[in-house]
Amino acid sequence: MATTGENEQALRKIIDFTRMASIVILVLHFYYTCHFAFEAWGYTSVIMDNILLRLSKTGLFQNAYVSKLFILGLLVISLFGAKGKKHDEMRFANCIAIVIIGSTLFMFSHFLFGLPFELGAIVIAYVLTATTGWLLVLTGGTRISRLLHIRLTGDIFNSKNESFPQEERLLENEYSINLPSQYSLKGKIRRSWINFINPFRSLLVIGTPGAGKSYFVIRHIITQHIKKGFSMFIYDFKYDDLSRIAYNTLRQHYDAYHVRPAFYVINFDQIYHRCNPLDPATMEDITDATEASRTIMLGLNREWIKKQGDFFVESPINFLTAMIWFLKKYDGGIYCTLPHVIELMQLDYPTLFKVLKTEPEIEVLINPFESAYRHEAMEQLEGQIASAKIGMARLSSPQLYYVLSGNDFTLDINNPEKPKIVCMGNNPQKQQIYGAVLSLYITRVIKLVNKKRQLKSSLIFDEFPTIYFNGIDNLMATARANKVATTLAVQDYSQLKKDYGKEQAEVIMNIVGNVISGQVVGETAKVLSDRFGKVVQERESISVNASDTSHSRSTHLDSAIPPSKIASLSSGEFVGMVADDPDQKIQLKIFHNEILNDHEAIRREEEDYEPIPLVREITQQEIQDNYFRIKEDIKSIIEQKISKAA
Repeated sequence: MATTGENEQALRKIIDFTRMASIVILVLHFYYTCHFAFEAWGYTSVIMDNILLRLSKTGLFQNAYVSKLFILGLLVISLFGAKGKKHDEMRFANCIAIVIIGSTLFMFSHFLFGLPFELGAIVIAYVLTATTGWLLVLTGGTRISRLLHIRLTGDIFNSKNESFPQEERLLENEYSINLPSQYSLKGKIRRSWINFINPFRSLLVIGTPGAGKSYFVIRHIITQHIKKGFSMFIYDFKYDDLSRIAYNTLRQHYDAYHVRPAFYVINFDQIYHRCNPLDPATMEDITDATEASRTIMLGLNREWIKKQGDFFVESPINFLTAMIWFLKKYDGGIYCTLPHVIELMQLDYPTLFKVLKTEPEIEVLINPFESAYRHEAMEQLEGQIASAKIGMARLSSPQLYYVLSGNDFTLDINNPEKPKIVCMGNNPQKQQIYGAVLSLYITRVIKLVNKKRQLKSSLIFDEFPTIYFNGIDNLMATARANKVATTLAVQDYSQLKKDYGKEQAEVIMNIVGNVISGQVVGETAKVLSDRFGKVVQERESISVNASDTSHSRSTHLDSAIPPSKIASLSSGEFVGMVADDPDQKIQLKIFHNEILNDHEAIRREEEDYEPIPLVREITQQEIQDNYFRIKEDIKSIIEQKISKAA
């Protein structure tokens, strides 16, 4: 019913009447209880005595407690309709304390008659004490009416409001990655699962250092995919953190494979296996050489990534392509290795051009350089070639030469007849040099892996921005049909933009189907928050004026996981979105939960890990001999080509 002026006025009269009745009965109680004193003082009245005589028959004044309870009852009834000005600083405990003190004084004030004092003084003290108690009850009750009975939520970080239902079912298939977790829904902790049921739509793992990317996510991708019979390539930035997990998991689960896979390690600091990324058998045409040279050049000169197409960027790439393809065509490609390419590039221009001209397939590539040399445009020539020679010269290391010039295995890791698990280790102190070479390995792996009718495979790149992977967007877009699962781990979106350029970074962020993120800040948190969308949230507001309090509650759409929440995630706490497939639909794709690792079980498991065994004992002399042998090979090529030309 709507409140009107007439209603309020009538209510006010009822309240006033009830309170007045309480006061009248209180006065009558004093007159009845202290009649002997009033009679002694000459303040009695025949009319009042007759009234009290009639009222006493009701039993109202027969007992002090009965009359006092009746008086308090009327007072409390009058307080129910009181509307004091609301005050948000009023405290319920203080109001109740006043009421209790007042009630105590009022109800037990008649015990004053038992004190050994002059009777008149006791009567005055009784009247004052009872009146004070009545007034305290009135004061406390009025203050209670001024309390804000509606309190806004005490959830200062809006955690309950921003919680939402998440997938609690375990959804498995022969490819899935399943991470047990728990989340909070309206303040209650519930168990859930992060189900990456379609890893072939690629997975992006984001998180600042210490967020738990490797411990909570990547290690489970490695172990679960090996248990499900995946071939695997792992770029292990901090070797051998991930490689050790892969090796020991494989040792216990060879039975997951139809053909027992081999385990290989490429590491330049401690040599395990050798592999030639420019294996001529895998280079079908000159475009493969172009792709390899682009990967090496952009890996060595990361600032060129944003300048692709410039003359002084494309010229060194074309020059290196000519070197690679020349060695590929020479004598069946027996010298087609990166160390031989590096040594060939160091020849003086007259000899180099004379040799390269003997290969007709690269004539178009070397013509601009040879023309500049013939016209003595040396500054232009140096600008075109010097950057390639200087960059490649940084790779001139006996250790690198030894690993790159052998061929213990091929890079077709998902060959059903010869499945492999390959780990490539980097060194954070030497990442600029090693990263370029490892980028070449990765480019060649992708070229061979992304084919039909191969074994399911998993490609895992830890600290992805430390390498340059030309065509990562094409891999993620097309590899799904070939059962290639790609996992990229990055620390921040800004790091990806710095190393790959804004356009490529945006493509990578937008093309991935599965995203899991630990703590990130700034633009990365905003991009992810927008990706996760909005949920319906409740909003409360209170408006207090002189006479009334207005309370409103509404719903609105707001960010399911705001940037501030992503920026304050604890280690092991992740947000993200999963992708489903037509056979297994997932309605609740967004998650914000804590991954549950069995820390004690993992600790025991790691204690039982065996180190990756060395496959060969290499002396420094053997490494040096290989280094000088490569130089002699180039001299032999030059002598043979020049003698034929003569």
